[in-house]
Amino acid sequence: MVKFLKTLGRKFINFISELGQLGILSLRVLRYFPQAFQSKHLVLKQMELVGNKSLPLVILIGLFTGVISALEATSLFYKFNMLGIAKPFLGSSIATAIFTELAPVLTALVIAGRIGASMAAEIGTMQVTEQIDALDMMSIDKYRFIGMPRAIATLVMMPVLVLFSYVVGLIGAYFLTLFKFDFSMVTFFESVQRFFQINEIVIGLIKSSVFGGVTALIGVHIGLKTTGGAEGVGNSTVKAFTLSAASILFIDAIFGYFY
Repeated sequence: MVKFLKTLGRKFINFISELGQLGILSLRVLRYFPQAFQSKHLVLKQMELVGNKSLPLVILIGLFTGVISALEATSLFYKFNMLGIAKPFLGSSIATAIFTELAPVLTALVIAGRIGASMAAEIGTMQVTEQIDALDMMSIDKYRFIGMPRAIATLVMMPVLVLFSYVVGLIGAYFLTLFKFDFSMVTFFESVQRFFQINEIVIGLIKSSVFGGVTALIGVHIGLKTTGGAEGVGNSTVKAFTLSAASILFIDAIFGYFY
């Protein structure tokens, strides 16, 4: 029992230490945000990686998000013979689920797996090959050169990716209801329009921006702490995705409680 408590206490202290280190890194990166225009070539390069090169995967995920959410909603009402009653409200309920939860969270998880892990691997490789030390020797601040462009790129591009996910998600949901339950376009999208609330999209975009910023900061933090050569880089990649995914779900739960 004593050994268990010691282990638990050690894990808790390590968690608090890690959280504090991440907070310090965040402040060091944030102070360089006003200098983003001076480093626009670095920011634009990261925006291309986060946005343009992730777009096909995000569109695919968004499409199936819409299909699956429509399938679950319609199947539930169909099971209880209430599809006819729910028909005028079905499009709106599916859209609300896509706007507020499914598109932001699933897109963020995809970006955490593709971009967050990639950042950790890239920066971790720089760390173990002493490229970070070389930056320090040349008086180049690693938080400005490495951290700031990645944080800004994810903060800006995540809401853009989620907007694409919204569109293809609704299209996927409509085609599922069309082919399986013979919904008309007017019935589906009139329901979406009738009960549409702008705050549903706004909350989703705010959440996605927060998710993106957290993913980038975790990726940078884990990458800079990498040790142990190639094996350490692999461990950092897994750790970055794990922590990013857990953080995304935790933050989403906080948003869900307050909104």
